[in-house]
Amino acid sequence: MRKKLKKRNSVSWVTYTVVLLIGLAMLYPIIRMFFATFKSNAEIFGSVKLLPSSFSFQSYIDGWHVNSKITYTTFFKNSFVMTIITTLFTVLSSAIVAYGFARYQFPGKKILFGILIARLMLPGAVVMIPRYAMFNKLGLVDTYWPFYLQGLLSVNSFFVFMLIQFIRGLPRELDESAYLDGCSDLKVFVKILVPLMKPALFSAGLFQFMWTYNDYTNVLIYINSVKKYTLSLALRLSLDAESVVQWNKVMAMSFLSILPLIILFFAAQKYFVEGIATSGLKG
Repeated sequence: MRKKLKKRNSVSWVTYTVVLLIGLAMLYPIIRMFFATFKSNAEIFGSVKLLPSSFSFQSYIDGWHVNSKITYTTFFKNSFVMTIITTLFTVLSSAIVAYGFARYQFPGKKILFGILIARLMLPGAVVMIPRYAMFNKLGLVDTYWPFYLQGLLSVNSFFVFMLIQFIRGLPRELDESAYLDGCSDLKVFVKILVPLMKPALFSAGLFQFMWTYNDYTNVLIYINSVKKYTLSLALRLSLDAESVVQWNKVMAMSFLSILPLIILFFAAQKYFVEGIATSGLKG
């Protein structure tokens, strides 16, 4: 018995050590980037030391002001507004579409579901130009509406498919009991299914938030005005603004830009893990 306990403890110790080392290896680039914000260009590229020779927040102050007319306050506001609205629209529309596929029978359902699956395998670059042409004709270029409309129309099939699988794992008896109590389809969806779908909805929302927040290509295509730039374009603007790139300022703004994602993940990791790990009710 003691030998088994010792063996189990040794295995646990080795497992925790390996996980700790992997975690440190994944965090090291972020840690190094943070300390690089306090270094000069010469120190960043001329020294392998992790800690800077001195600590000063001047890089954050200088980096925050892109020029005399615009600061990173504008870029953070643009990113949050575009990302939050797009995420809400995406989660709402994906949940509604997934509910229809999972709970209803209608003509052409198999064909539409096949198109949904095929859309998952279609590279985004294939539809990028047709989308731009369409939004350009509608006069929506240089606005955030291309992102909002794609969210409202459930363009991202991945979330629809994920929520379909989740809803299929929920017992239909719940719906039937609600119908017997006089609930309508809308009430069944809002009062019964949506509360049970919280883990999957949080996972979809977290994924969409990260993808939209970090999106560079689509923002570059649709947004032309500097005042409407998001953080991804703003960081690129910081690189092009000076003949000699001050990497400490770029690192400082990069570190600040990833902080919301880190905070969001740790705040919602419980729902994120549940949404990924489960496919319905487990008793």
